[in-house]
Parts: sequence; C-alpha cells; structure tokens
Amino acid sequence: MVSHFGFGECFFAISSAPTKKEYIEVSVMKLGKVTSALHECEIGDTLGVRGPYGNNFDVKGWEGKNLVFIGGGIGQAPLRSLINYVVDNRKNYGKIDVIYGARSTNDICFKPEFEELEKRKDVNVHLSIDKEEKGWKKFVGFVPDNLLKIKPSPKNTIAITCGPPIMIKFVIQNLLKIGFSEDQIFTTLEMRMKCGIGKCGRCNIGNLYVCKDGPVFSYDQLKNLKGEM
Repeated sequence: MVSHFGFGECFFAISSAPTKKEYIEVSVMKLGKVTSALHECEIGDTLGVRGPYGNNFDVKGWEGKNLVFIGGGIGQAPLRSLINYVVDNRKNYGKIDVIYGARSTNDICFKPEFEELEKRKDVNVHLSIDKEEKGWKKFVGFVPDNLLKIKPSPKNTIAITCGPPIMIKFVIQNLLKIGFSEDQIFTTLEMRMKCGIGKCGRCNIGNLYVCKDGPVFSYDQLKNLKGEM
C-alpha cells in the first residue's frame, strides 16, 4: 500500500522479483488523483509504504511444472514479478509460455522486457493487440482467443492469469475448455483490496477476504463463491 501524503493511498502488486534485492518496484498506471500524483514524484520525495499484505504465488510448490502466464494490460505487473523469478530460477521449472495482450502497441507494458524474453529459447512469448495495426505481425484479437489458438497442454501445468476482470472470466472459461482442472488455474485479485488488514470488510468474495485469504486464489477456491471476481 503506497501513500502520497495529501493525496491518498493506493494498493499495488509488487512487480519486481524477490531475486532482485536492490529495491522493490511497483508499476503505476496514471488513472486517478493518487496515481497522477505518484507520476509527478521526483527522486527524494517522501512516500508512505505499508505491507506487504496477503499471500503469495506458490513458487516452490510449482517447481517441476510447466507454467502458463496469461496477462492483459497493467494486469501484467504481478505476473512480471513471478515471470522474472521463474526465469532467474529457470532450471527448477518446465516449459514456460507467456501470453500477453494490450489494446494497442502503445499500451504494451514492459515492452523492452518482452523483447528480451522473445530472444530466449527457453521461454515462449505470445503477444497480441486488440485491433490491427500497420506493421503488427503477431496475433490480433483478445487474450482469451489467443489462448485458444495457442492451446497449451494442461498436463503437469499451472496457469496463472491477471488482467481486467472480463478478461480473467473468459480466460478461465477457455482454460477449462482446453482441459485445465479448477485447481490448475490461479489468479490474483489485489485490485479488490481496500484497507489491507481485514477490518473494512469491503474486499470480501463470499466468506473470503482478498487481503487476508488472497489475493492469490485458485479457481477451485473461487468457483462457488458469490460475488464478482
């Protein structure tokens, strides 16, 4: 939770991997009062930081498995942390597919990092944009459709998705369609977090609190809960 004094506080996923010890990174899209103020910060300005809160991705439990990362827009931020961790510990994991989409080429997050990933022979990168652009030779369309085109094998595989809620909804539907089980699918719902400490009661999905029980959940945990993801 990052606060800019006089403007307010916002919640952000940590987007840097724990293998990078020099500093902690968060990725901020300029949308409202607080995020706009953060974009105006300069080196030396004082901010408030509390946390981290919630649980984490089970990177140890997923060792030896194939991993499919499915991101959209700024939802790539928490996946960036996980992807970089896995790449830094590459020998501990199987096949890696990174599926990411944005509205346009100008909206692609972490573009230089995707370019570096594409050079690797041990990571498969599948980028897309929503609408056709001159010079774009990769997939054109929405992320869930690209997922169906790629059709990664569910055998010994974990799929992790983050992005706009509507994207997550259809990504999960399509993962189930191609054979993934509910306990092979994970998402992170930190966008629902409010106070971060389980006191305000505004981040609940059914009887679960995103800030205390999440924000990382398997679809098996979420499927029968009342409330929108």
